[in-house]
Amino acid sequence: METIIGKVTHYYPKIGVAAIILEDHLTKGERIHIHGAREDFHQTVTSMEFDHASITEASKGLDVGIKVIQKVHEGDLVFRET
Repeated sequence: METIIGKVTHYYPKIGVAAIILEDHLTKGERIHIHGAREDFHQTVTSMEFDHASITEASKGLDVGIKVIQKVHEGDLVFRET
């Protein structure tokens, strides 16, 4: 079962980072699933930043940057794998 934890608001292709507004807590090392009209992949959160500073966990409401293994698009949903 998966739980929605956020939505992609922007993608930075030169650095492979997705900006995500969180709807739930997220911790570095967790497995996530990103699903959109063109994307559908799973990955482990290996790098997460807030305000250009590396963080290991983030709470609901934060706009974080996460290094992603594939291109994503605005509006793609982010799920936590359980």
